[in-house]
Order: sequence, then structure tokens, then C-alpha cells
Amino acid sequence: MHAIVTEESRLTWREQPTPGPLGPDDVRINVAWAGMNRADIMQRAGSYPPPPGESQILGLEVSGTVSEAGPGVERLRVGDKVCALLAGGGYAEEVVVSSQQVLPIPDGMGLREAAALPEVFATAWLNLFMEGALKTGERVLLHAGASGVGTAAIQLCKAFDHPCFVTAGSDEKIAACQALGAESGWNRHQGSFVDAVKAWGGADVILDPVGASYLADNQQVLNVDGRLVLIGLMGGRLADLDMGRMLMKRQRLIGSTLRSRPPKAKGLILDALLAHVWPRLETGKICPLIDRTWPIDQADTAMEHLESNATTGKVLLAVSGEG
Repeated sequence: MHAIVTEESRLTWREQPTPGPLGPDDVRINVAWAGMNRADIMQRAGSYPPPPGESQILGLEVSGTVSEAGPGVERLRVGDKVCALLAGGGYAEEVVVSSQQVLPIPDGMGLREAAALPEVFATAWLNLFMEGALKTGERVLLHAGASGVGTAAIQLCKAFDHPCFVTAGSDEKIAACQALGAESGWNRHQGSFVDAVKAWGGADVILDPVGASYLADNQQVLNVDGRLVLIGLMGGRLADLDMGRMLMKRQRLIGSTLRSRPPKAKGLILDALLAHVWPRLETGKICPLIDRTWPIDQADTAMEHLESNATTGKVLLAVSGEG
């Protein structure tokens, strides 16, 4: 098969060993589309290696067609159109993955749109509803609201009646987030978001991919019993924590990653998506937001676009380009 490899910092499409063999609960997928994520940028730079035993090939989500299934697989069949959450290996013509990490594509949706679902909706659901434990009516602050995870999280907040406030890097991105359902937003280039979020009512849960540079401001806007869920370190990894504020307001700081979780844990998240999100995708109440697509052999150009912070929604790579 062909796959993307990193050669002298360039992403090159060339022949690679076919993955396998299948375990009893695994499926092989002929990849149609692959989603691009910031984790791929970090892995390419050498700062986010895949978990032990996982593919060194970039790519954490794909859509495609099941071409082979292990003897223990029950809910998937050869020929099924699916999307999958991976620990690596997605920038390729074929992937092998536990069936627990695979879902049928929603009714009425094509493979192109389905490739934009697994990583961002699993991340948003996990960190808002499982780690963040959102309760009825609680308020959410979403940083990087125009990102793939951000646009998914906005729609989940709207669908489940949680008011949300976003930060993003331009007024145009704020407007796009509001069109998806955000109540209000703040352009990060205009300075601190603290006053604006406090005036809005503060946050019960914060979903933060930024890290160190936002910690002090996050603590200021986090309400009593609030939860700060850290999912990235774009703003650095070291910062001062105001433990007095943390104690007096009973704040909780939660670190969360998705990639390193075992298949069973990922399967529980995907089961929740199938039960609660897939029906809303099928009715159009929620939809994946795609920024741009590129052919897989232009992955370098696509990643430069993602690195530019000009995106609103997902960047996708066409492998076979089906659907």
C-alpha cells in the first residue's frame, strides 16, 4: 500500500508495508478520506510520538470501507461504510483497527463528511460530558472555538442546551462560531477574555487546548465548583496555579488525552456518540464543518494551511476520494 512518511521534514506519499495481520476483534478498512489534526503537526515535529506498538504513520481518523473482519467482530461486515478513531496510521490506503473504534457512517452522510467526525466529536464528547461532567444548564467556555474540536463542541453545547462562549483568532471566526450556536465570543487578539466572560456569567466548564498562557485567566472566570479540562499545550506547559482560588472556589483542573486510551475506553466514547450524536447528525441538527480538502499526496500543503491558524473546521485528505 501507499502511505505518507516523513522524510527530511517533508510528507511523502510512497510505498509502505500493508498493516496487519488482523486480531480477532480487528477490521481492515480501505481508506477513502483521512482527517488532519494538530496532533499530527506535533508528531511530525517529534513532540507527540504514537503510543507504544501503534503505527508511526500520521493520522488519527479515517472514513472508508471494511475490506476484512476478524472472527470476533459482530457488528461490522465486509463492505460496510464506516469511520474510525485511530491511534495512528490514517494517512494511508489501508488501516487495521479494533472494531470497538469503528462506527457506521450516519444515514444520509457520505464518506467525505464522515471523515470529519471521529476525532473531534469523540474529543468534544469525552471532555464536555464525561471528564467535564456537564450538568443541566451549565455554561461552557470553549477556547479555539473555530477549530475542528471547537466547532464540534459548539454544536454539542447547543444540542444539549448548554450556553457557550468561544475565543478565536478573528472576528470572522467568532461570527462562524455564533452561526453554529455559540452565544458570544472574544477575539483573542483584543487582549484578555476575562472581563467579557465574567460579564457573560462565567464558566462552569472550560475546554482548553491552550494551556499555560491561559491558566490564570481561566481560573478567574471559572465559577464555583467549575471544571477546567486541559486538552492541549499550544500556549506552553508551565504556569503558576493559584491554589488559594482553586480551594476557595472548589475548582478542578483535569488533564485529558484521547489518543493513549485503550480500545475499550475509546469504544465507550464511540458508543455514546452512536447513541446521542449520530441521531442528531442524521437529522441535520449537528453537522461536521469542513474547512478545505487536499489530495493525500499534497499533505504538506494541507498541513501548512492547518498550521497557519486560518482554518474554521476540519482539514481533510482525499485518499481514494470516494463518497
